Amino acid sequence: MEGPQGFWGHLLETISRSEVLVRLGLCLLAGLTLLILLHGWSQPFAFRLGTVAPRGVVSRLPFEKPDLDRTRAAQERATSQVRVVYIQDRGPILRIRDGLKNRVAEIAAAETLAAVSRDAWLEFAPDTAAVLERLPVPAPGTVVKPPDPPIAPEPTTPPATTPDDIGLAAAVTSTEDQPEPNPTGDEAPAQPAQPSVTEFARQKIEAEQAFTAFRSRVGTKEKLLEFNKAIDRAFAPLEAQGVLEKIQHGLDEGSQTEIDVHPLGNATEMLRAQVADVLLGEAKIRLKSRLTEELGAGPLTDRVFNWVDPRLTGSLEVDSEATSRAKAEAIEKTPKQFVRYAAGDLLVPAGKEITSEELTLLKLEHEEALRQQPVGERIGRAASLLGLFVAMFTLAGFYLHLHHRDVLLDLGHVATLLVLVIATTAACSFAAGDAWRAEILPLLVFAMTVAIAYDEDLALLLVAEVALVLVVGLGQGLADYITLTAAAAATIFWMGQIRSRSKLIYVGLWAGAVATTTQIGANLLAEHPLDLYLLFEAARTGVWTLLAGFLMTGLLPFVEKTFGVLTDLSLLEIGDVAHPLLQELVRRAPGTYNHSINVASIGEAAADAIGARGLLVRVGAYFHDVGKMLKPAYYVENQGRQENRHEALVPAMSSLIIIAHVKEGAELARQYNLPQPIVDLLLEHHGTTLVEYFYRRAAEKSQADPNSGGVDEQTFRYPGPRPSTRESAVLMLSDAVESASRSLSEPTPARISSLVHELAMKRLLDGQFEDCGLTLEELRVIEQSLIKSLTAVYHGRVKYPDQRTA
Repeated sequence: MEGPQGFWGHLLETISRSEVLVRLGLCLLAGLTLLILLHGWSQPFAFRLGTVAPRGVVSRLPFEKPDLDRTRAAQERATSQVRVVYIQDRGPILRIRDGLKNRVAEIAAAETLAAVSRDAWLEFAPDTAAVLERLPVPAPGTVVKPPDPPIAPEPTTPPATTPDDIGLAAAVTSTEDQPEPNPTGDEAPAQPAQPSVTEFARQKIEAEQAFTAFRSRVGTKEKLLEFNKAIDRAFAPLEAQGVLEKIQHGLDEGSQTEIDVHPLGNATEMLRAQVADVLLGEAKIRLKSRLTEELGAGPLTDRVFNWVDPRLTGSLEVDSEATSRAKAEAIEKTPKQFVRYAAGDLLVPAGKEITSEELTLLKLEHEEALRQQPVGERIGRAASLLGLFVAMFTLAGFYLHLHHRDVLLDLGHVATLLVLVIATTAACSFAAGDAWRAEILPLLVFAMTVAIAYDEDLALLLVAEVALVLVVGLGQGLADYITLTAAAAATIFWMGQIRSRSKLIYVGLWAGAVATTTQIGANLLAEHPLDLYLLFEAARTGVWTLLAGFLMTGLLPFVEKTFGVLTDLSLLEIGDVAHPLLQELVRRAPGTYNHSINVASIGEAAADAIGARGLLVRVGAYFHDVGKMLKPAYYVENQGRQENRHEALVPAMSSLIIIAHVKEGAELARQYNLPQPIVDLLLEHHGTTLVEYFYRRAAEKSQADPNSGGVDEQTFRYPGPRPSTRESAVLMLSDAVESASRSLSEPTPARISSLVHELAMKRLLDGQFEDCGLTLEELRVIEQSLIKSLTAVYHGRVKYPDQRTA
């Protein structure tokens, strides 16, 4: 024989069961999830803006704080030295270069001054304009040969000039100078002054000599090709760097000595240029110098430069996009400036509120401490926090095992509670930032949800555990834990039965007052001065608590539907006599409706007497017999003076009709979307009791007929289930005694008491109360309440002289 198992042996055997292992696995998964949500491996940041450090805070290790002002100044210096990017449009310069070559080619193609393109030559020699105007324009296609070179005269002594020669010259000069006669006789208009023959001859000779000298440099193909190459070499720097008419960026926008240049459409071909080299004036000077180097000093170089000078303009424009990229790169490459703090430096003086600047210092020091935290410390903290979660889940598990075993046995309820804990922790962590500090809001919603869906004691336990997780995980102090738990406890205690829409709002109001005063008192104990900051924080906590009441008022229908629970507010709405199903019951089966109203009245009082939900019993009683309205004439309360239809039926058939009203009523309830608790009351209010009247009739007939095979009791029993709650048990007894009391000819208190006790004991001995947790003491209280209610209904009345017995 084996001896009895000890505690640990029994515990080990229990844990090894598969259903228990599944629940333990869910708890472990929830613990790991909480650990990840709270970053349980690292030390939380424990300071908040405006809080007071009673003992001062010093740096635990050296760290650096970014110096934004110095960094910004360094970035501004870097951007001011960035070379501004310009776009070089080579088109204008190339057009000038090619136009120069074309004009020179036109001049080279003419063999004489008379044959040259006057527009082309005048662009290079505007001083010969007077000569070209008096030269005859050759006809198109005419080839003008150059004059023979003059034959040098023999070196003889010139003949002496005679008076006749002098006179002839004077006559010729006089004839040439006289204007032509005007045949009309009118006064001729003024003509521009013309040079004399001698002066014109001299100018013509000079113009021809200038043309001959110009053409001598480009007159052949080889010379023209060499000239074009020289022009290309002279223009090459302009084509590469461009010409800047004036600087297009300010002193603070970039370097004033250097720029970057890239061709239009090709940002990758970048060239650095000196601003002094590309400015228009300097570019012209350098161009003339290069022309002199290539062509040599002389009239040709001068005439070429004079042709280029008025035509050369700026070809550079600022590339804003590329310049911005260059500045961004310069800012990126600029090293950040820091202020360095050593270990032991005072960060926050003792007794002073933490300012935003000090809070930044504390965060930087905390981040540096986390970066240098050893792996061993991280593992140790994570293991400690996980151990805290295990202890919490163990405590909650024992509580559920002792007081709410039905919740623990239902895997869905366990998973739901764990999900609620995780979701609440996540919401509180998100809302706990300095901008809101509203971690109390999700916590109170969680507390009210658990209190409504399960139990107030369970809600208080879970809220205390979740608040502890938040305080430890977020690095808060004892004052915060006291405030959170006090507000949650006040919320849970004041909730009670929710019979109006404003109930939760008043709960939030009173709980907010508790939270406000508790936060002030707890912070004063923590040596925080009573100042405007503390009053503001306490008032904000009170506002969040009040808001939780408003929020829960809106969430209440969803909580009821999700968890399958009914608040008193919903029960009052369902129990309205204007409900369509009740109106249908009144129309079809008024006797059954009257019976339901009486059962509701006495059942509610009995339920309230044992601490059960009387309102649930009352509303359930309204609907408990709605199945009878499908065949109302088969029930005695609806027959009136009609004959009893069961007289024509065998007992078994009558029993089937009577029993069917339970199933049909549940189907009607589901059709009208009644909540599941009401449907459960409809299904359980008869349990598995026996339909005694028809069972006895069947037994009598069986005894009278010796050939019958006996009566099966199970065919005359309701299908159940038996009552699973105290409310179902109360409804069962109330329904039975109300129906039976109508059969009493003289319902005296003694007879009512005997009837109630007999019916209660019969159902007790029949095992109808085995699944509802009803105690004998509660059963006795229910009997007394029912006796009292029925006695009040059937109380005696004074008989008046003119009254007669009916």
